[in-house]
Amino acid sequence: MMTIKNIYCIGRNYASHAKELNNAVPTSPFLFSKPTHAVVEANGQEVILPGDRGPVHYETELVIHIGQEYKKGISVDEIVDKMALGIDFTLRDVQSYLKEQRYPWLLAKGFPNSALLSKFIEFPGEAACKNTNFSLLKNGKQVQIGNITNLLFDLQTIIDFSAKHFGLGKGDIIFTGTPEGVGPILDGDTLSLIWGEETLGQSSVRLV
Repeated sequence: MMTIKNIYCIGRNYASHAKELNNAVPTSPFLFSKPTHAVVEANGQEVILPGDRGPVHYETELVIHIGQEYKKGISVDEIVDKMALGIDFTLRDVQSYLKEQRYPWLLAKGFPNSALLSKFIEFPGEAACKNTNFSLLKNGKQVQIGNITNLLFDLQTIIDFSAKHFGLGKGDIIFTGTPEGVGPILDGDTLSLIWGEETLGQSSVRLV
C-alpha cells in the first residue's frame, strides 16, 4: 500500500446515519483523525481487532487520496488522484462514554487496524463517483450501501474545510462519511468492500 501521511475522517456526513445513532445532524463538517498505525489493507488476510472493550462497529466509507499539495481554489478532480473503500471501525461503548464525558474520540476510533482500506484505484472524477454505489457485505449479505450524492457536505467542501483547519497535502486521505446500516462485527466475520459490482477488498475479523 502507498504511504499515507494524515488520516482525516468526516463524522455524521450522512443524515440517515446521524439519525440512526440519535445524533444531531451537523451544520458544518465534523472531523476527527486516526493515527497511521490504524491502517490495515483488506487484501484477504485476517484482521485483529480488540474483543475486550465492548462491541466493535463497522462504518463503511468512500476514501479519497490527495495527490498534490492543496492550493486555494483547486478542484476535487484536480487534487484527488486515487480512491478506495474503507471501514472506520469504532468501539461503540467506548465512544458513548467519551461523548458523555465530552472527551476526544481517539480511544474509540484510533486503535490498531481501525482503518481498514481496500486497494486504491484511479479516481474517476466526482461526477462518475455519483453514478456508482459502494457497499459492504458481511458474510456475503449486504449490510450497508451508500452513494456520495447523499453526503451532507460534498467532497469539495470537506477538502476545503480540512485544508483550512488542518492542512492538506500529498499522501493524506479522507474518510468521507458512512451511510446508515452500521452495526457490530463478530469474531470470524468476513467483510467485503464493493464498488459497483467490483470487490475492492476483503478480510476476515478476529476479535482478541
